[in-house]
Formats: sequence, C-alpha cells, structure tokens
Amino acid sequence: MTENSSGNGGVGVPAGAPAPGEMASAVRTVRDLARQHSARFERSIPLIASENLLSPYAKELLVSDLHSRYAEGLPGERYYEGNELVDRIENLTLELARRLFRCSFADVRPISGTVANLAVLKALAEPGAPVGTSRLADGAHISSAAFGAFGLRGVRPVYYAWDEARMTIDVARTREILRAERPKLCLFGLSLFLFPMPLDELRPTLEEVGATGWYDAAHVLGLIAGGEFQDPLREGCTVLSASTHKTLPGPQHGILLAETRDDAVVQRLRSGAFPGVTSNHHLHAMAALAVSLAEHLEFGREYARRTVANARALAQALHDKGFDVLAAELGFTRSHTLAVRVVREGGGADVARRLADAGIIANKNLLPGDRSPKQPGGIRLGTPEVTRVGMGEREMGRIAELMDALLHRGRSVEEVAALAAELKHGFTTLRYCFGAGEAAYRYYDLVGREPNA
Repeated sequence: MTENSSGNGGVGVPAGAPAPGEMASAVRTVRDLARQHSARFERSIPLIASENLLSPYAKELLVSDLHSRYAEGLPGERYYEGNELVDRIENLTLELARRLFRCSFADVRPISGTVANLAVLKALAEPGAPVGTSRLADGAHISSAAFGAFGLRGVRPVYYAWDEARMTIDVARTREILRAERPKLCLFGLSLFLFPMPLDELRPTLEEVGATGWYDAAHVLGLIAGGEFQDPLREGCTVLSASTHKTLPGPQHGILLAETRDDAVVQRLRSGAFPGVTSNHHLHAMAALAVSLAEHLEFGREYARRTVANARALAQALHDKGFDVLAAELGFTRSHTLAVRVVREGGGADVARRLADAGIIANKNLLPGDRSPKQPGGIRLGTPEVTRVGMGEREMGRIAELMDALLHRGRSVEEVAALAAELKHGFTTLRYCFGAGEAAYRYYDLVGREPNA
C-alpha cells in the first residue's frame, strides 16, 4: 500500500488531508447558496403546482431530535427501544389523518408520494398484473410509467382512453378497455390535474371486472380535505395515496388512506409500507405532518377555496390576454392547476426558462399530443404557494399582465423581474396556519456563526 493510498480501492475519503479551511469553506458555500435560494423565492412569483410552504410550527420539528431516531414497525410494536414518545406522536398523526379524511385506515410511514404509490403496488398488484392508469401525455405522474414505480414493480399499464377537450377520462371508451383487459387494480389521479376523475361513472365497471379503485391524490390532497374537490373514498376508490406538500401545505412526506372493512387489505397495505418500501419513516417529517394536518383541520376549508378561486382567476386573466389556456369552455380548472399551450410563444421549455429568469417560477409540461417531455408544448401553473402568502384574485390578474408583458409585448426580462419583485414584496408572510404572519422565506440560522476554518 502506498503512502497516499486510501486503502479502500478509491472509495470513500480521498487520499491526503484537505487543505486548511477547505471543508469549512464548503459548509459556508452551501449555507450561502441556501440563503440565496430563500432570497430568490422571496422576490419571485412561485407558480409550481407541486410546491408549498410549511408553517413555522411544522418547520421547527424538522430540526428536532426526532430527525436522529429510528422507529421501525407500528406504535407499540417497534424494533427499537426509546420510542414511547414517538408512538404517541404517530398515534396522534394517524388520528388526525383519519379525522381529516373521514376514513378508517391511515398509514404515515411512506416518506414520499412515489413511495406511497410503491407501497400500494407492493400490497395490491403482483408483477406482470395489468393495472389501469392514464398516459404521461394525458397528465399522469411518472410513477405510473414503465421507467417509474410501475416498472419497478413489473406491472403492465392498461391505459385509459382520454378526452382531450374535457381533459379527463373518456368514460365510454374506457369502460370497453376495462372489460377487455380486466385489471384488478385501477389508478386514478394525475400530475396535471385540472378536473375530478369520473369515479362515479366508472364505479359500476370497476365492480363488474373486480377491480380495486386506487386514487393518487398527491396534487389535490388539500383540496379534497378542504371540500373543494371530489371525495374519492366515497366515490369508488378503496385506497388513496399521496404526498403531503402540495395543496396540503405540509412537509415532504407520504401518506396512505383507505376506507375498507377488509382486514386483509389493511394488513397488505401496512406490510406494503413496512417492511415493503420503507425502513425508518423520517420521524421529524411525520411530526411536522401532524402539525400540518391539525392546521388543515383548522384553516383548510378557506385555504382550499381561495386556492381554487385563484387558479380560475389566473386562468381567466391569461385567457383574456390571448394565452391558449386549456379547457376554456369548462371554466379552465376546478383545482389549483391550469395548463397553457405556449407553442406560439416558443414552446414549454423556452417559456418556462424565460419566465423563471423574469421572476415567475413555472414548469414546462407535457400536454395531450406532445411527444417530447424535454420540449413539450405547454407549461403548468399552480396557485398553492401564492395563496399561502395571501395573494388573491386581483394579484392573479397582475401576474397575467406580467406574463403578457414578457411573452407577448416584448418587455425585457429585467423589467418584468423588477415588477414581479415589486408585486411579491407585499406577500412574504404565511397565512392559513398557526403562526400566521411569520416570514415565509426566512433562512433559520440555528448556529449564529460561521464554521471555523
């Protein structure tokens, strides 16, 4: 072994000592970049449909001692000692989830929405089995693709027919598909989620072919809880999976919910979550979720109502400015999301980049008929975060004016960015939570000093 060898085949700590102060400098760099990130969003208009802001009471739990602990298993049945207080937190989280969603079963061990989807697939679908879902170009999430969770579990997607004009499932043609393919599990839910799924219309066919209804509510979870969307557990779905940080303004985590009297299904869902796809379930995030569920029970109905109202107002204002907002004849959206075809403005990738440079944060998105996810024809806009900081329908009109100025009237990126920052200046504190009025984009300096060189 040479003097400078690491002795582990080049894996791990590199040979030689770091230069004096090098690692302290790396820590300072990361902290500085995180501060810059917070400052950027404080002066920007955030319209990502899948993002939101935590309340201060939820955020403080993310840096608590819970972050350092393990609690495999269920409350009272742990594989580690020292979890008596964790058990109380988890039981309270489960109680709040069942109350908020009016269901008999909840599991808060999945650590993300995709992990929750994997748990359902592990529980209710065998490799090679047909599973109903929508296509990516019709708005489905990547977890239902062959390169996502569906592929990882090895199930075969059975694609529903799609009604592009109504941006939802074509019920008549999908009934024919389900009768021909006879999947035993059918997933409903989208990443581009404008309108409720036609669950009531499809429920008789699901029962006819013996399929279990499964709803991915990641995007609309807070709207469902706030009574502003459909109620899938009472419209034909047995199980619901979701992430918890979009229209439900909680931590980045996952959840499983179900309404069933079948103990075997409950047991399969529990074992799908653990040991199926999780070990430790991020106790700090689970505790933050408890806070977020309690806050949504308190404030969620008004927040959900305003989120949807803002989305419809933004869609109408963009339509009035000549943008091709989808589903105009149906009122554009009944959720927090709207879709805009921007081919004549330069395409989804170019438009999303130009908007971001001008302080309006959105994302490119596949629309029906698109082929390339990297060069799609559309952008997706959402109102969860702008609503969380108190913007209303008047501000939605102002955002449409800024987008029109940049994309239709030739105003410069710098000019629009300044106007976006001016608009955002009055909306940088949190609403609809305990601790309302706290700074929404504050960087929490817990140490109070830079790392030593």
